[in-house]
Amino acid sequence: MQEPAGLDIRYTYVTDTPYLRQWLEVPSVQKWFPVSEEREITDCVQCWIGFSRYSSSLTATINGVPCGMATLFLMPYRKVAHHCLFKLIVDPKHQGKGVGSSLLKNLKHLAKSYFHLDLMHIEVFEGNPFIHLLLKHDFYEFCRQDNFVKDGDGYHARILYECNL
Repeated sequence: MQEPAGLDIRYTYVTDTPYLRQWLEVPSVQKWFPVSEEREITDCVQCWIGFSRYSSSLTATINGVPCGMATLFLMPYRKVAHHCLFKLIVDPKHQGKGVGSSLLKNLKHLAKSYFHLDLMHIEVFEGNPFIHLLLKHDFYEFCRQDNFVKDGDGYHARILYECNL
């Protein structure tokens, strides 16, 4: 898949906060994240953006406008600092156009080259369309927890994917 014209990947700025909040408020996106209430979204956004101070968060832009974000949630303890959880989100208007793939590729490079991580992992919910991208980028399922999430459609599994860097 060819990247969209004008796509750029840069470090995340605190000024990207409104974009992340806006994307998390879209029901079709929110479905794939554990947040559902305004307070939860606020807490999630603050935590997510907070990692920008460590340069462990990347923002995709098209012609200078943010269209996606990926963040390494770095571990604060030396014994476990060789791996981390990450999250990735793409503006619904730009999904399926290569933005997520570019973010993931760049985030893996950042994790390995700058933070010297050995592993990256992500938690997704069963049925998430992002799973195909994880598999394409050498992630594999290492844990599944049935009935983890409960929403209006019933219960769904939480699936953990990991990639060796």
